[in-house]
Amino acid sequence: MVNGLPAHVLLVHAVVVLVPLAALMAVIAAAWPAARRKLGFLTPLVGLAALGGVPLATEAGEWLEEHVPESPLVEQHTQYGDAVLVWAVGLFLVTCAVWFIGRLADRARAERLASAGTTGADGTVAATPTARSAWAGAPWARAVVGVVTLVIATGATLAVYRAGDSGARAAWQDQVGSTSSGTAGAGSAGQGDGDTDGG
Repeated sequence: MVNGLPAHVLLVHAVVVLVPLAALMAVIAAAWPAARRKLGFLTPLVGLAALGGVPLATEAGEWLEEHVPESPLVEQHTQYGDAVLVWAVGLFLVTCAVWFIGRLADRARAERLASAGTTGADGTVAATPTARSAWAGAPWARAVVGVVTLVIATGATLAVYRAGDSGARAAWQDQVGSTSSGTAGAGSAGQGDGDTDGG
């Protein structure tokens, strides 16, 4: 409990912000090299923060689940919440991959420019790190990284949405239903009193 509120309620807000933010940063970094260089290590750092927040929210949710009545909506929310962790792991790995492969591509490009025209004594091109990391800057590599990043980022965002939506339904549906029933009951009682007075 934090100031009278279940910790799960507060931690969920962090997950709802961090996971989509990490997903957006990963997609931008994968599609836009200049933005990736600007974001730098911040992208995997946000991915790590998002990953760390998910199990905290899940554990707090398990505590809360033990203190609320069982219902199909609560069970569904628990299942969706567990799925978020799987997507968060994938998202973190993707943010790391985008950052690391991007650095390899930048290094390969810089070394290619620096070693342009350099040959060995036997007339062959000298072996440099550029030759070993050239694949990182290849168009096919960027395409594969971009597609995988988009898929994982979309899946993680949708998983958070589903978990949040099911949690909201589980938290508010019973209260709204009770309020509606109470209002309808009060109206019926008032109408009955009016009929009695009229009689």
